[in-house]
Parts: sequence; structure tokens; C-alpha cells
Amino acid sequence: MPVVNRFAERLSEIAAWRRDLHAHPELLFDIERTAGAVELQLRAAGVDEVHTGIGRSGLVGVIKGRGNRSDRVVALRADMDALPIQEQSGLAYASRTPGRMHACGHDGHTAMLLGAATHLAETRRFDGTVIVVFQPAEEGGGGAKFMLDDGLMERFGVDEVYAMHNQPGLAVGRFAIRPGPFLAAADEFVVDIEGYGGHAAHPHQSVDATLVAAHLALTLQTVVARNVDPIESAVVSVTSVRAGDAFNVIPQSAQLWGTVRTLDEGVRNRVEARMAEIVEHGARTLGARARLDYQRNYPILTNDPTRAAFAAAVARDVAGDAAVDDDAPPRMGAEDFAYMLQARPGAMIFTGNGDSAPLHHPGYDFADAAIPFGCSFWVRLAETALPLAD
Repeated sequence: MPVVNRFAERLSEIAAWRRDLHAHPELLFDIERTAGAVELQLRAAGVDEVHTGIGRSGLVGVIKGRGNRSDRVVALRADMDALPIQEQSGLAYASRTPGRMHACGHDGHTAMLLGAATHLAETRRFDGTVIVVFQPAEEGGGGAKFMLDDGLMERFGVDEVYAMHNQPGLAVGRFAIRPGPFLAAADEFVVDIEGYGGHAAHPHQSVDATLVAAHLALTLQTVVARNVDPIESAVVSVTSVRAGDAFNVIPQSAQLWGTVRTLDEGVRNRVEARMAEIVEHGARTLGARARLDYQRNYPILTNDPTRAAFAAAVARDVAGDAAVDDDAPPRMGAEDFAYMLQARPGAMIFTGNGDSAPLHHPGYDFADAAIPFGCSFWVRLAETALPLAD
């Protein structure tokens, strides 16, 4: 069964929802307008229940199927928040808020799930319950965990959960997924360095915190090069160096910021331990003191093998066998949907966004042509996971 004809017919309507969200981006949990627009559409669609304020500003719509035999509940999740980026797309519907932009396609994710919810509420060709989950604060706020801490899975009796993300570089109408680890854990670190400040003309009288920072920034790269099996994956990136504010002063202190990405818990533990050793002893060899503050954030996103195979089969039903890669390579990006997959079995799938700018780029835009494929995937998944009895 191909793309649902109804979504091709309604493309302009759903795209208009998406473009409205794109023009009014909001960050993290402060998404009052976005959540309000989602609530309005859910109520207009006639879903059975709309619950707001879950995980501070998340929403859940409950849609009950036509059948009355199954008590199973399948959750479909989309994210709503934008990014603190100044948009440079030149689009007619570009962000109207300086310094904020839907640069990751969450406007498209939200619109596709709204389109699917509208169709499911209208047709109800399934036996059981579908809940549509609209999550805040995916971009660094851990909104998924906040919704879980608010009892999302227990309150609605969720049995399994699915999510979809767009992928630039993958053709529109194509899908990609894999079982097991799919997206990396995302950790953050800060290295605080304490030297001994002084006059830049007399460096021998000082302990140069800037030099120590440079040394550590380079040496931390040996963790991946020499402490991680080449067959395994890890990324250590120093993304900020902060030290001094004058030409002629050797600063007393310096600071490094960065991120670590891993796809295996053993590698994650090894990287953190080795970084701590390098920071402490590397600074000491140069006469300074340094301390690593390592913060574990989003966990590894691990697709349940059975649910990943199921999602791939649904995608083939929508787009055809040749359009689905069910052994896509893992990625070092992160997603807080990983928290939901720790709570319930499920899977995340990628859908093509075509030849667009990359995610988090100021010129990025979600491809409206992907909407019928995404909406159809959601509907087919719900109807296949919760089939009506003969």
C-alpha cells in the first residue's frame, strides 16, 4: 500500500501548519504558542482526549480505535522546540524571532504527526489506542525525560513507542533505520585550569594557563586515537577555549568546554576515566592544577530489534522495498528519544529530507514534499501495530 492519497490531497494544508510553526520558533520548554497551536489542531481533529502540561509543556492526544478487543497502546512521538540560531534561509516564512530558528525540522515532525493524528481520529481503522506525544525541549533540555518523570508511560499505559526524524542528504520518500545502537550518547565536559598569572614579558615567572589549555585540548584527542578500539566509535570535541582578556597578561586560569559522543557504555566509561587522568596529570606536568567536570546527558539511542524490523516493514509498505535501508550506519548525533526507548521498547526511523542544508545550519529548511510520506508512515504503523479483527 503506497502513500495515503488523503495526505497528498492535504499537503498544502499540513504544509501551512508547518510553515506557521517555522515562522514562530520557540526554545526548550518555553513553547506556549507552539503547544497552543498543537492543542488547537488536536481538538479540531476530534481526538478523544488532549492532555497538556506533561513534562512542563508537552502534550498528549489520545485516539481510540474502532475495535473493542485490544487494550494495547502505541505511542507516536514528535518534538516541538527550535534552536538558538539566526535564520539565513531567505524564505517567505522564515523565523520572525531574531536568534531563533527551526533548524532541525521539528516543525516538520510536529506537522506530520498532527496530520496523522487528524487522519487516525477520522478513520479509526485500528483496534486499541494510539497516543500522539508532542514533546518540548529535545534540543538540550531533556524534555523526553521530563515527560517520563511526569508518568507518561504509566499514565497512558504505553506498550511501545516510536519516533521519526528527518535526514538531509537522504532522498525524499526514502527511510533509514537500524536495530540496536543508532544514535550516540551525548555527554558534556568542562575542564577548569588553574595556573599562576603574570606579565606576558616574563613567562618564566608564571604558570601559563593558556598553554596548559592548548596542551590538554590536543592531548585529549589521544583518548580516541589510542584508548578506543579502532572498530568502535567515539568522538571527543573541545568546542570552546576561554582564557584571558589582555594582550600583555598571562592569565591565571583557563577553561575548556566540549562534548563526548559514544555508542557503547563500556567505551563511554573508558573515555571518561581516561579524560580525567589526562586532565589531572597533564596539567601537573606543566605546573598547573586542573579538574574535569564530566556530565552524562542523553543516553545511547538503542532501537529494539523487533520494533526496528517492524518499522522498516511499515516503511516498505509506504515507500517500497528499494526505498528503505534497514541497516543504516549508526550516527554520532544524539536524541533524547533515547530516554523513552529505555522506558519502553520501540524504534526511531529517519525519513529523507532531500538535498537540503544540514541540520542546525542557518539555511536549513524542512522539505514539505516529505510530509505525505511521514504522515502515511505514522498511519500505517498504527493500523498495522493495532490491526482490526476480521
